[in-house]
Amino acid sequence: MDIIIRSAVIYFALLVLLRITGNRSLSQITVFDFILLLIISEAAQNGLVGNDYSITNSLLIISTLVAIDIGLSKVKSWLPRMERFIEGTPLLLVRDGAVLRDHLKNAGVDEDDILEAGRKLQGLQRLDEIKYAVLERDGDITIVPQQR
Repeated sequence: MDIIIRSAVIYFALLVLLRITGNRSLSQITVFDFILLLIISEAAQNGLVGNDYSITNSLLIISTLVAIDIGLSKVKSWLPRMERFIEGTPLLLVRDGAVLRDHLKNAGVDEDDILEAGRKLQGLQRLDEIKYAVLERDGDITIVPQQR
């Protein structure tokens, strides 16, 4: 029973931690982010398995994590507010070429990220060419160009 509780605690702790860090960190992973992710996974693994490296223990951990994931999927379909908490909501970053600085700061995005998305997706080079830039729930930036 201890392993099930430890698995659940680590799952929810990582869920909250990743929600606090924001969607952008998951979409645009850097080398430093990747190293941090590896260290986090090793620390989580140590917290999950403790001293028991048996196959049975591993299967119990995996089953617990999958059951929690399935359970959260069900909860999200029943409670839309919970889905917004778990998955986040799209965030407007630019409106009619004007950068919404407080939104950028909260999301951990800078103007260079927006301009990069504008170049890649629409061939845009300046912020005034962007009608809307939206940070999507998956961490991607969607660009809607100004009408030319």
